[in-house]
Amino acid sequence: MQTALPFPLSTPNRNLVRLTIVRGISWTGFLLAIFFGIEALHFELRILPVILVILGMGLLNVATWWRLERPRAVTDREYLFHLLAELVGLSLLFYFTGGSTNPFISYYLIPVVIAAATLTWLYAWIVACGALAGYTFLMLFFDPVPQLGQITVGNGISLHVLGMWLNFGLSTGLVTFFIFQMAHTLRRRDQALSRTREAALRNEQVLAVATQAAGTAHELGTPLSTMAVLLKEMREDALDHPMLLEDIDLLRVQVDTCKSHLQQLVSNADRRRLAQPEIKPAREWLSGILQRWLVLRPDVSHTLEIVGRRGTPHLGVDTTLDQAMMNLLNNAADANPESIAISLDWNADEVVIDIRDHGPGVAMSIADRLGETFISTKSKGMGIGLFLTHATINRFGGGVSLYNHEEGGTLTEVKLPRQASK
Repeated sequence: MQTALPFPLSTPNRNLVRLTIVRGISWTGFLLAIFFGIEALHFELRILPVILVILGMGLLNVATWWRLERPRAVTDREYLFHLLAELVGLSLLFYFTGGSTNPFISYYLIPVVIAAATLTWLYAWIVACGALAGYTFLMLFFDPVPQLGQITVGNGISLHVLGMWLNFGLSTGLVTFFIFQMAHTLRRRDQALSRTREAALRNEQVLAVATQAAGTAHELGTPLSTMAVLLKEMREDALDHPMLLEDIDLLRVQVDTCKSHLQQLVSNADRRRLAQPEIKPAREWLSGILQRWLVLRPDVSHTLEIVGRRGTPHLGVDTTLDQAMMNLLNNAADANPESIAISLDWNADEVVIDIRDHGPGVAMSIADRLGETFISTKSKGMGIGLFLTHATINRFGGGVSLYNHEEGGTLTEVKLPRQASK
């Protein structure tokens, strides 16, 4: 069963939605004012044409809501038609209710303000000239309403002056509503464009790094193979030196790990695998990363705290996310390999991983820019690792935040969205 499409999110569509709301409020107010004038103040009006004008504007509003449910985008020309239809409706209503002597005549300014704020220069002037022409016509031709100038309310205030005050209040409220909502839409659009530009720039930088990494991966294969052969020969020569043998074995493990990572880099180049992350329990995934990390960083001492809550959170992961977490763990170890505290927490929507080190912390001058470009917290670092980490975690719908801990060191907070288990 097909469901109705939501309103398109373009700015002209949103403005037409707001114009329709404004039209509904204002014409409902006109209808109530006319009923009050006829019943309470005994206005002498031609009732049938007045009701027909209000009914026609009501049908236009209903038709507009129906049109907004269609997927076709609203154009400036269509929006201009709605404003001109508003002017025609106002002119007909004012013609039968006193013309230029009607205290609500200045409501002509509402379509003019809306046009100036939303349409092009030419269309805005068309609406302005239409409003001026309607006002001028109503100065010469109209059905008079004698009671407007004869009836007074408390303190001798005439009904005309009271009507002008009511019109001012209505106009002020509607203009404030429309202009504020329009400005809010423009701010949101500018923010979306800014995020899109930042994402495009980040993707260009990631592509450049990936291209360099692919070439480097092929170039590193030969020296790593040479190192593996030399380490094998050195081990045979050092059988009588246990201390040296232990160091050689450690080097061989590191070389094998590098070769394994290069092989994974090549095998994971298939975009189809990257497009379908694997669903894993968060505890199992984090424990596996820590085990591989400790092989690379045997000098590290750490603690892992998993908050005891019911349920098992799951995450969508792949090797790029594994490498991003490994980069954050290595940053903590580079700052201070002693007593790194890692905690895993979660709520109904996301999984939170905290990494606390006892290093020097993050300089405030670069804290807000970490991850946006190649900025490093290390004296000899290039910032590529942290940049790629931010890009990867953002791709998974998460985020990374770095804080200076109140007791010293850096607190790295990683938030990832929870996934449903298979």
